[in-house]
Amino acid sequence: MNSMLMGRYIPIDSTIHRMDPRSKLLALIGFIIIIFLANDWVGYSLLLFYTLMGIGLSGIKLSYFLKGLRPMLALILFTVLFQMFFTPGEHVIFKFWILTVSTESLINSVYIFLRFVLIIFMSTLLTLSTPPLTLADGIEKGLSPLNKIKVPVHELGLMLSISLRFIPTLLDDTTMIMNAQKSRGMAFGEGNLLQKIRSIIPVLIPLFVSSFRRADDLAVAMESRGYQGGEGRSKYRQLKWMQRDTFLLVSLLVLAGLLIGWSKIR
Repeated sequence: MNSMLMGRYIPIDSTIHRMDPRSKLLALIGFIIIIFLANDWVGYSLLLFYTLMGIGLSGIKLSYFLKGLRPMLALILFTVLFQMFFTPGEHVIFKFWILTVSTESLINSVYIFLRFVLIIFMSTLLTLSTPPLTLADGIEKGLSPLNKIKVPVHELGLMLSISLRFIPTLLDDTTMIMNAQKSRGMAFGEGNLLQKIRSIIPVLIPLFVSSFRRADDLAVAMESRGYQGGEGRSKYRQLKWMQRDTFLLVSLLVLAGLLIGWSKIR
């Protein structure tokens, strides 16, 4: 639970923290698209340098990003091994039954691993450097043109902000409940698969009860303050697009140009 960084924010006065959330969202989407342009070591080296430069500008320790990588490690390893054993190649290194390892499959599995790591690092950089409410405001502002076709953009932004706000709270509640159950003799992670599934029930039931109680308290608080939706409401947090936000998107275009240019000349 302590490895989950989604919804957590580290308050540091850095260049990345001061950027507009809309520019960081666009940069993340653009980076995910650009990463598929890399197909050799030079391309991935450029992407890695760009990612590490962003981490350095944020002032956040690299250990936080490695910590956020842990919950996804099993999925990454499964994908890498699947790519390694089931991707055909000309230069076969090892073959057993339906499992084949070739030079091409090894290289592709390394590229897949780097792709996962870079995307997770950039996503973690977005969440750690942007307050959840500000991030929700950025999404709401970016989707504001959909208001013309009667899409409830404000309500979507509200749901997103509440979800992001309470993710760390739910994780902390889960840790507290698990510690309380352990003190009563509950053993998690022991026995066969069915016993492991059953051991989760004493955690899920109190977690659901506390979640519904929090939701009810939040609804009562919003009603008591006269909340009526987004119509005619002002914003306490005003988003401002600055020169550094434009520079961020320009740097992505330069990165894309370098990757495309290198793929043509190599």
